[in-house]
Amino acid sequence: MELSSLETTRFSIRQAKDLVKDLHAPSAKIFWMDFLATILIGHACFSLNVNSSLWLDASLPVQILTKGVLLSVTVLLFLRAAMFTHELVHLPREGWTAFRVVWNILCGIPLMIPSFTYYPHIDHHRRKSYGTDEDGEYLNLSHQPPSAIVLYMLGTLITPFVALARWGVLAPISWLVPSVRKWTFAHASTMVMDIMYVRPEAAKRVYRIMRMQELACFFVAWFVILHGPLIAKTWLDPFWFHAYAVSVCIIILNNVRTLGSHRWTGHGSELTFEQQLLDSCDYPYNPWITELWGPTGTRYHATHHLFPSIPYHNLGRAHRRLMAGLPADSLYRETVKRSLLAEICELWKRSLASTQSKTSPFPENRSNWSQAA
Repeated sequence: MELSSLETTRFSIRQAKDLVKDLHAPSAKIFWMDFLATILIGHACFSLNVNSSLWLDASLPVQILTKGVLLSVTVLLFLRAAMFTHELVHLPREGWTAFRVVWNILCGIPLMIPSFTYYPHIDHHRRKSYGTDEDGEYLNLSHQPPSAIVLYMLGTLITPFVALARWGVLAPISWLVPSVRKWTFAHASTMVMDIMYVRPEAAKRVYRIMRMQELACFFVAWFVILHGPLIAKTWLDPFWFHAYAVSVCIIILNNVRTLGSHRWTGHGSELTFEQQLLDSCDYPYNPWITELWGPTGTRYHATHHLFPSIPYHNLGRAHRRLMAGLPADSLYRETVKRSLLAEICELWKRSLASTQSKTSPFPENRSNWSQAA
């Protein structure tokens, strides 16, 4: 994209680029240490919780507290590990093959979120496709009734079962039936918000990667399904309940984060650079809390959209430099939000107001839109 197309009267991309030009190189040491510590401790906590009857001999209140702590830690660590898939999309292709393979082996495949399902994320960063039908990670929630937000959250309850059906049932059928194979790739092979999203055809390399990762997820899915009758010898398998609880909690937490990552004020058509900037949010305050629900830099979503190639471990530094170096009236400052829950409440209000008025809350001209922002 030409830099001139990203210039506005209240934001200079040239100035912003100069402030962060040395922050684009990812650190392999940070990536490896962070991810391995996160996922290995996460697996350990999950295993301790599933097998707590073998080692936890305490009163009921202590058992409940211990298992609750282990569940919470597992969810937070698995969420952090899973969010590295977002980094995989933006990492250079060369030099990171081993990290991609290890991420899939330790996290993507066991959690049944293989990396190929997130490849289309790059469309979320293209100005021409952001917020349009080509962007599967966008819903115009500010223009939909509050029930759309509720349904988006309620979907978390069935997502684990959908994953088992996708990898355990639909995958083998698609291997045998070409038409099912084509439909599966287009409609059931991408992590998206928009369930109507249609994934475009991909290069042969993507299909090869997909087949390998899909086969691995097939075995994981059937391991989960058969764990009760074949391993635990019961149809009330504790493993199932723990796996479901962890999965749902991870998805809920991620969906809540997602609701606050944008303002969702687009309405399906192409947005200007200025509108896209104001539609994204940063949460730099209270890092000990925000880093839990917005790990690996996802709490700096506006900064990430400005500079997708900046690795997660440099986004905080980039945000601070931009805040210190950009003019006081810069549009960038309007992306800073203090509270995730407050921003979600604002989304709910916009949704409710849109339903009640039956008119779009997204003014067409710049001055009105800025006031709405």
